[in-house]
Amino acid sequence: MTSFSADYAKARVVPSPNHGERAGGLMPDMIILHYTGMPTAEGALDWLCREESQVSCHYLVYEDGRVDQLVPESRRAWHAGKSIWQGEGDINSRSIGIEIANAGHPSLPDFPKKQIDSVVELCRDCGERWSIAPEKVLAHSDVAPIRKVDPGENFPWKALFEGGVGHWVAPTPIGGGRFFQKGDQGQPVEAIQSMLGLYGYGIEVTGNFCEKTEGAVAAFQRHFRQVQVDGIADISTLDTLHRLLSSLPKFAA
Repeated sequence: MTSFSADYAKARVVPSPNHGERAGGLMPDMIILHYTGMPTAEGALDWLCREESQVSCHYLVYEDGRVDQLVPESRRAWHAGKSIWQGEGDINSRSIGIEIANAGHPSLPDFPKKQIDSVVELCRDCGERWSIAPEKVLAHSDVAPIRKVDPGENFPWKALFEGGVGHWVAPTPIGGGRFFQKGDQGQPVEAIQSMLGLYGYGIEVTGNFCEKTEGAVAAFQRHFRQVQVDGIADISTLDTLHRLLSSLPKFAA
């Protein structure tokens, strides 16, 4: 593909060769946010547009707020890899992928306000055009726990929510009380796994606090309890998760 018309009016079109058909006629009902994890945005753009990289995204948002569109929204960009949400795989066929220029871990630099303002505007535009539910604006780490950690625990999800994007609840402060961690077993662990699964994480209810459970807890913390990401299901994490579930339309009374 040499060129195409931008779906988002403010985007500059920079075509990537890395895309394909959305499977089974699927259209996007999710937005997946990433950080580029590279030293410069220009380097990330070059990589995302190289055929040998076999990766791409629909949009790249620069630190100064500029937006490039690399793949038409009607096409399947290659950004999520092996991933799952609410029992559904092939997230690439179901989503809009947005890469946000940021070096990521381990330094975790701040995301400039101009950049986040652009992310908010872009997500609102995509969300309105595709009728994407707020709770379907997710992190790469949500749909691929353990394997991926972006956009990281420094990403300002609260600012997005205040701008009308995504779903969020204030985290419960960290305190004492009982906690569960890798190696624990029993009914309380089943309950934790059930809640994580109800939200959308790809996890089985086994009663064994395994590596996958630890990874899902860490992914949840990275999105909703960012001050401490340790994969331990403490009272702060569990109460935040419970309140999040209670606030979702499908669970609200």
